[in-house]
Amino acid sequence: MTEDSRTAGTQNKAAVVTGASTGIGEATVRALTAHGWTVFAVARRAERLAALEAETGAVGIPADIAEDDDVARLLARVTEAGGAGTLINIAGGARGADPLGAANTEDWEWMYRVNVLGTMKLTRAFLPMLRANGEGTVLNLTSTAGLAAYEGGAGYNAAKFAQHAITGALRLEEAEHNVRVIEVAPGLVQTEEFALNRLGDREAASKVYQGVEKPLTAADVADVVRYAVSAPHHVNLDQIVIRPVAQASNYKLIRKG
Repeated sequence: MTEDSRTAGTQNKAAVVTGASTGIGEATVRALTAHGWTVFAVARRAERLAALEAETGAVGIPADIAEDDDVARLLARVTEAGGAGTLINIAGGARGADPLGAANTEDWEWMYRVNVLGTMKLTRAFLPMLRANGEGTVLNLTSTAGLAAYEGGAGYNAAKFAQHAITGALRLEEAEHNVRVIEVAPGLVQTEEFALNRLGDREAASKVYQGVEKPLTAADVADVVRYAVSAPHHVNLDQIVIRPVAQASNYKLIRKG
């Protein structure tokens, strides 16, 4: 399948991308705008969105995806601008690496709020628009943490397993409306903030990637996301698991040195 055949008919479509102020979300905005998409870039940090907007031409819309008023305002802005046929739910993250016996309630509530409720609220709000488009697409960025549990990951596992389940149920529910539903589940990705936000310490965050020659980058994942939503609409890449070669599974990671 050539690049031209994959992007024909989709390159002028519009996409809503959440989590756009950093990491995979920001990289996805760059990847899509570079290939002719109109992108509504959504995140809480307005100053970062403004810089991204100036650089890429994306439409920055500051919003908290777990807040109902923000979601309604976002939907109105996108509707006024002509609508979108693709929703890419990337906003999310992890906090803490405690075993269940020492679980921090606030960390768990934050992870559930952003990864699960945020995905639900955005998708619920935009589904009428995606159905009306005739060839709508929802892509949820989950994680390999939503496919296999690991020690110290209970809270993040729970949130991502839930998001994985949402994605599967949505695919069944929306097939009759010609809305395709894609899941991209990355493994180890070295980004600016993920491990730092999870562990709260730069030294601890750097050890996550220590000795791994080539972890995935945000751009690697963004390119896969772009490919998936640019495929002809009848082609549904239901689930894409992407890992660095050094990570054979959640339990086997090659470190050197």
